[in-house]
Amino acid sequence: MHAGDVNRDAARDAVVEAGWQAVRDDGRVRAELLEAAHAEPRLRQLFPWTGMGELHFSRCTERRWTWDIPYIQPAAGGTYWVSGPLRSQTVGPAATAQEAIAMVVRRLPAGCGPAFLGTPEELAAHESAPQRRS
Repeated sequence: MHAGDVNRDAARDAVVEAGWQAVRDDGRVRAELLEAAHAEPRLRQLFPWTGMGELHFSRCTERRWTWDIPYIQPAAGGTYWVSGPLRSQTVGPAATAQEAIAMVVRRLPAGCGPAFLGTPEELAAHESAPQRRS
């Protein structure tokens, strides 16, 4: 591992953690859901964002975030609904935050995470470029 890799990883981790803190601070997502999602290592390494009280996860840290991971919506009576990754796709109901998290984790794309420091376009270019060997 090179020093540049370590610095880039530290920068990415700081940006992702700041994203988690911003989602906590904005108060649009139920605290129990946020804590359950953050406690799951495979989700904690992704960039979180909210929309209409929904909790979304992105494989990159900058807008326009990726839309290839299911998201969680609040439902009546403290339950949840898991949808996506596209708005037209439905996964199903979840009685608890932990159940909703498990439904998302089971549907993570192959090789998902940690989040890429950059935009979706930069992530796509990185994924399509031949990987250099160390």
